[in-house]
Amino acid sequence: MTAIATAFRALAATAAALLAVTVTAPVAQAKPEPKAPQEFVSLRSVDATIIQEMRYPTAHDFMGEPVDGYRQPLCILTRPAAEALHRAQLRLLRQGYSLKVYDCYRPQRAVDHFVRWAKDLDDETMKGEFYPRVDKSRLFADGYIAEKSGHSRGSTVDLTLVRLPALPTRSYRPGEKLVPCYAPQADRFPDNSVDMGTGFDCFDTLSHTDDPRIQGVQRANRQFLKRTLTEAGFVNLAEEWWHYTFRPEAFPDTYFDFPVSRRSVAGH
Repeated sequence: MTAIATAFRALAATAAALLAVTVTAPVAQAKPEPKAPQEFVSLRSVDATIIQEMRYPTAHDFMGEPVDGYRQPLCILTRPAAEALHRAQLRLLRQGYSLKVYDCYRPQRAVDHFVRWAKDLDDETMKGEFYPRVDKSRLFADGYIAEKSGHSRGSTVDLTLVRLPALPTRSYRPGEKLVPCYAPQADRFPDNSVDMGTGFDCFDTLSHTDDPRIQGVQRANRQFLKRTLTEAGFVNLAEEWWHYTFRPEAFPDTYFDFPVSRRSVAGH
C-alpha cells in the first residue's frame, strides 16, 4: 500500500506542475485589427443612392483575384469626401444620372498585394483585358503600380457615371474570354456605365482623361464627370479618367491599413 500511495502522490505532483505551467504560460493573442478613425464613414450611410460596384473584393480586377484587406464590398471614405459625393449625386440625379464607385479607401495591405503581384512577371492572368499593350515589367516605371496610393488616405475614389434607370451588370466568370479594356464598349466586359472610351483600371494611355484620341460622346462623358466632380471639390488624376481626390484631404500624409469592413466604421 505504501508503494501505491507513493505512486499516487508522484502522479498528483506531476499533474499539479503541468497545471501550473498551463496557467502561468502567456497566452498568444491575435493582434487586434486597426479600426478607422472617427472621420471615416461608410458612403452608404451618407448617400444610399450612389451605386457601388466594388471590384477589388472580387476576381474581376487586373490581378484576377480578391485583394488583401477587402472583407466586404463596401465604400469607405472620409466624411468630407463622402458628403462631397453626395452633393454631386444630388445634381446628377436631377439630370438622370448616378455616380457609380469602383473603389474608395484602400488599405496599405492591398497596395502591398499589388506590388507583390507586379513583381511576379509570370502571372499575367488578366493581361488580355487590363494591360494588353503594356509589358508587365514596365508597370512600376510607367506609373501603373506604386508602393503608396492616395486611396489609403481616405479621400480618393474611383468612379464613373451611369444613365438611369441603371441596368444590372452581370458578374465576371473566372476563366472567361478576356477582351481588351479599350475595345468598343459593345465588345469589352459589360458595364452599365456610360461609354468612357475604356473600362475601369485600363492600363493604357487611352485612359488619360484628356487623351486626344478620345472624341465624341466618350470625351463628352469624361468631361461631364470631371466638371461635376470638380464643382464638388474633387481633383482628377490626369492619367486616369476614373480617379478623383477630394481637397483639402483630411489626412494628407497618413496611409491607413484598417480593413475594408463594416466593423472598421461601426458606430461612425
